[in-house]
Amino acid sequence: MKTQNSEIAILLQQCKENNQKAQLALYNMYCSAMFNVAFRIVSDKTLAEEIMQDSFLKAFTKLDSYSGKVTFGAWLKKIVINTSINELKKANQFQFESLNDGNEFEDINENDIISYNELKAEQILKTIQSLKSNYKIILTLFFIEGYDLEEISSILNISNENCRTTMSRAKESLRKKLNDNER
Repeated sequence: MKTQNSEIAILLQQCKENNQKAQLALYNMYCSAMFNVAFRIVSDKTLAEEIMQDSFLKAFTKLDSYSGKVTFGAWLKKIVINTSINELKKANQFQFESLNDGNEFEDINENDIISYNELKAEQILKTIQSLKSNYKIILTLFFIEGYDLEEISSILNISNENCRTTMSRAKESLRKKLNDNER
């Protein structure tokens, strides 16, 4: 691991000097993972590829702002996530509901809860992808990318309360779809 970190540090220094071979090496190291991050958010292969490439360009032009406090991969992932969300915003596919929309949560009947341990991960991921855009994004950031609610509210530029409410509604929507698929 230490060897890889020092190799990345050397590549980053070379990238700051506009070394195209170093840029290609970093691209090759991270392109697959960053494509997957973008694809999980936008659900379109062509758009995910564009987002991934645009994110690398942004990263290479802003390398001086990379502080090294987090790994390069984590820093790059945040760029990919923000670029993906911005693309959805441009297409008007991404909106969070107001907290005052009048929708109340239904009580969850314990008989309706299914054992998630028995579900295949693919089925859960597929069901997440079928949810409306804001639910899909918040669940992807939480369950797949591993961000906590505070980080998600910062990434999405929404209040903590709105983030918690949206997360709760997204989980309930996921639960209902998974239950419907089980029947």
